[in-house]
Amino acid sequence: MGRYIGPVCKRCRRETTKLFLKGERCYAKCPIDKPSGVFPPGQHGRMRSKMTEYGKRLREKQKAKKMAGMLESQFFRFFEQARHAHGKAGENLLRLLETRLDNVVRRLGFSSSINGARQLVSHGHVKVNGKRVDISSFIVEVGDVITLSDKLKSSLSVQRAMSNRISREVPGWLELNPQLIDTLGRSKDLPVDLGDIKLEGKVRFAPKREEMSFPVNEQYIIELYSK
Repeated sequence: MGRYIGPVCKRCRRETTKLFLKGERCYAKCPIDKPSGVFPPGQHGRMRSKMTEYGKRLREKQKAKKMAGMLESQFFRFFEQARHAHGKAGENLLRLLETRLDNVVRRLGFSSSINGARQLVSHGHVKVNGKRVDISSFIVEVGDVITLSDKLKSSLSVQRAMSNRISREVPGWLELNPQLIDTLGRSKDLPVDLGDIKLEGKVRFAPKREEMSFPVNEQYIIELYSK
């Protein structure tokens, strides 16, 4: 299976926007925030010619694919599924990407990056409705309860990720255990003893377009694949 092992920040610079691939670092020390970061990488980055209409659509697709951490074949399968579903194909596609298990784990705050969330899932630390699920592309549904292993309760990285998520607010379509919000929200020193508090969250309803975490023009993606 193909996997990108180069500099992660380079991918954001290529798209000239933050893709939030490195978690908390993207909020603190992101090259995009520097004057030189808004240009594509490479010695000719500042000299690139005007983007064509095809190029604009390709870049939107690449943004979404990189943020989701998917290969081209996987992404295209999601497009096909979205195209045949009821409703707008663009919103259907983004909703599928948003409700992937690894992305839901990230949005709940159990991990600060999509790669970290995928690792939690693939290592068997995540349960959906009490059953262990180790498939990152698993699509969660309304009413599903996502639980993180009790073994990670004392993990500093997990608690720090949740604390940062709580400070930025959990998306409205998700619900994090209120006891976690209360305990981690008022704790300044981490890690803390969570006792019997469960590391879990719930899908309240299907995410609306404005609640999705993919800053792309989905119509461009549909037009690209529809040619």
